[in-house]
Amino acid sequence: MLERMAAHAQGSLFDQTDEIRLGPLRDVRRTVLGDGAWIDLLPGWLTGADALHEELASGVPWRAERRQMYERVVAVPRLLAFYGERDGGREELPHPVLAEARDALSAYYADELGEPFVSAGLCYYRDGHDGVAWHGDRTGRGSHEDTMVAILSVGAPRDLVLRPRQRHGSVVRKPLGHGDLIVMGGSCQRTWEHAIPKTTRAVGARISIQFRPRGVS
Repeated sequence: MLERMAAHAQGSLFDQTDEIRLGPLRDVRRTVLGDGAWIDLLPGWLTGADALHEELASGVPWRAERRQMYERVVAVPRLLAFYGERDGGREELPHPVLAEARDALSAYYADELGEPFVSAGLCYYRDGHDGVAWHGDRTGRGSHEDTMVAILSVGAPRDLVLRPRQRHGSVVRKPLGHGDLIVMGGSCQRTWEHAIPKTTRAVGARISIQFRPRGVS
C-alpha cells in the first residue's frame, strides 16, 4: 500500500544544514488576491527543512486512503496524517519544530485571526503522480467565515496554484518546498480554490504541513 514511499526529496543548495529551526516571521510578504482574499509568503522560513523531510517521511504513520469518485472507488493520490484535538488537548505533533511553528503562527496572526491554530494535517506527495485537485477548505466554518490556513512545505518544491472560484481572474502559481511558508487568509477558502497539480516532470518528494484553526477543514 505504501510501496512508493522510497521517493526522496531533492536537496536544496541553500539549505545544507541538519539544524532544524524556524526563522522570524517579520519578513512575511502579503499579496492581495481580490474578493477579500490574500496570501502571505515567506520563503525558507524553516532551515534544515530537508532533514525534517527525511524524519517525517520515515517517522510519521502515513495512511493511504480510498474515496468514492462518481461510480468507482479510487486511491487518493498522496499519503495523509492528521493531528488534532483529543480528550481536551492537542495531539503531540511528530516533531517539536512543528509545535513551535504552530505556536509562532498563532501568536503572529492573533490580532487578525482571533484564535489559535490547533490542528496539523500532513500530506506526502511522493512524486509527480501525487497531487490534489482544485478545492477550498470549505468544510466547517471555512465555508462561510473568513479564516486562515497556513502551509509549511519541506522537501522538493511543487507548485501550489490558486484561482478565483468564479474563474474571472488570473491563476497564481507558487513553487513551495525547502521550508517555505504560505498563509491563505481572508476569504481565500471561500472565494478562491487551490491545487497541487500532478506533473510528468521528474520531481522529488514533498511534505506539506497545514495548520488550521478549530472548525476549519
